[in-house]
Amino acid sequence: QVQLEESGGGLVQAGGSLRLSCAASGRTFSSYSMGWFRQAPGKEREFVAAISWNGGNTNYAASVKGRFTISRDNAKNAVYLQMNSLKPEDTAVYYCAANFPGHELFTADYEYDYWGQGTQVTVSS
Repeated sequence: QVQLEESGGGLVQAGGSLRLSCAASGRTFSSYSMGWFRQAPGKEREFVAAISWNGGNTNYAASVKGRFTISRDNAKNAVYLQMNSLKPEDTAVYYCAANFPGHELFTADYEYDYWGQGTQVTVSS
């Protein structure tokens, strides 16, 4: 089992940057693919980015491609989301999620087995 905890959210002006972190417990973290999702008020949760178990493959939603970068450090049991050129429409609660086994990069939230509690990101115009 994996427990996940996000951090790094906050309030930022449009055009700014934030780096989200997701700390994972458990010795098998490197076996999981990891994803970031977000949910804005009144909207469905949506896929943001995913990374394979070894970091060799990544996938991004079209809306964030070129602005966001997902990475992981298996030695630290952590996954990150670097968010640049933020826009007001990026405002949401951001969640990290884990999928086992970590060979595929799923974009559907129901494919993920474990979830964090989320961290709020607010981008002001």
